[in-house]
Amino acid sequence: MNILALDLGTSSVRGLVLDTDARPLPGALARRKVSLAVHDDGTGTLDGAGYLACLVACLDELAAAGHLRDVSLVATSGQWHSVVPLGADGAPLGPVLTWLDTRPEVPAGAAGPADPVDFHQRTGTWWHRCYWSVRLPWLREHTGGRVARFAGLAEYVLGELLGPAPMSISQASGTGLLDLRTLDWDAEACALAGSHADELPELAPAGWRGRLRPAYARRWPQLTDTPWAGPVGDGAASNVGSGCVEPSRVAVTVGTSAAVRLVQHVPAGQAMPPLPEELWRYRVDHDHVVTGAAYSSGGNLFAWADRELRLPGGSELEAALARVPHDRTLPVNVRFGGDRPPGKSPAGSGALGGLSFGTTSVEILAGLMRGLCDLVVGDLVVLESTVDGPVEVVLGGGAVAASGWWRTSFAAALAPRPVWYGRNPEVGASGAALVALGRIGDASRLAAIVRTDETTSPS
Repeated sequence: MNILALDLGTSSVRGLVLDTDARPLPGALARRKVSLAVHDDGTGTLDGAGYLACLVACLDELAAAGHLRDVSLVATSGQWHSVVPLGADGAPLGPVLTWLDTRPEVPAGAAGPADPVDFHQRTGTWWHRCYWSVRLPWLREHTGGRVARFAGLAEYVLGELLGPAPMSISQASGTGLLDLRTLDWDAEACALAGSHADELPELAPAGWRGRLRPAYARRWPQLTDTPWAGPVGDGAASNVGSGCVEPSRVAVTVGTSAAVRLVQHVPAGQAMPPLPEELWRYRVDHDHVVTGAAYSSGGNLFAWADRELRLPGGSELEAALARVPHDRTLPVNVRFGGDRPPGKSPAGSGALGGLSFGTTSVEILAGLMRGLCDLVVGDLVVLESTVDGPVEVVLGGGAVAASGWWRTSFAAALAPRPVWYGRNPEVGASGAALVALGRIGDASRLAAIVRTDETTSPS
């Protein structure tokens, strides 16, 4: 049985075919870059219709190459926090707000949660611009009050392909409106958002499956009867794909952005473990939660530096980075895109210090990359306080896969913890497939990970 895995990312859309153990099949990958609108005012948006077209193009490519013939299940990893306002006809009334958009503000004079601590423990989130409790009022104001309902990017895309698509518990937890224990919309969070049930997506039950609309079934007849599983939040999927599904193993993932996270088994209805005030918590599925911290900078830091600083390429860059002394660090603030919650620094908060006429572009890059390492280490210490015993770390994501030097820097910053490296660059897709298959418990065994300084795998 093969699985078609879709990765609805911020910078690209990918479709790939995996084997029954959620490992990518050689050559069965289609990718399309998407146009992310980013401006100095904090804009971070995607065009919904254009995004859908990119996904359709990926599926067309896979179908033309014969890769969809033996697909028995479709799984999806989708970005958390996105939201698009829809009119009565279901068409978008504006672009999709991504996690990168920092423009929404708390309405002037509005009162927040009655008990912010309890609100944080219930929803795993804060009254913050990243979440729907602040985003929905802002969108209403900026669409002239014409909104009929709201959807995340995953629900919009799947709704077009499958018909009305309910929101998975994993995706709903990223809105900040879900009670993580009861798995229902939180009344106070919805009141803050000014929303009632018919404006919000229907919540998908455990085991929900969808089917293609007739028009798309004719387009991809290989998928006519193939079930589609509910999407998994990208961070949760990455943890599963990295083999980090136990409290003793933490994932540090660096893609476009970056995050540090751990997964715990907490079935619906069970009391939540205490949540430190600095960390968020979302759902992987009905039986697992993921706790951690995220950053607006990751691979996009490297992309900015590569574009603006005229860096050498490939192995030449890696060799130049290796020559930068570890004790030569620049004072940096890597919040180029602002803070992820609970921080509130706006976009444009990045800073570089300690520059001289002798400072090279490679030293600037090294300072930025090490600056992100330092942020991760600080939050990992807080994360470790929530579990008993030492933890080990697995590095994953496309950005660390592309740079051996960055892997080495993370390993040095995270010492003395054991640090592993996930060689699979598609951990989100693999993780979403394992969740859809009900095989989260197999993730540690199936992950292809090695020590950053070794070649053998512990799994």
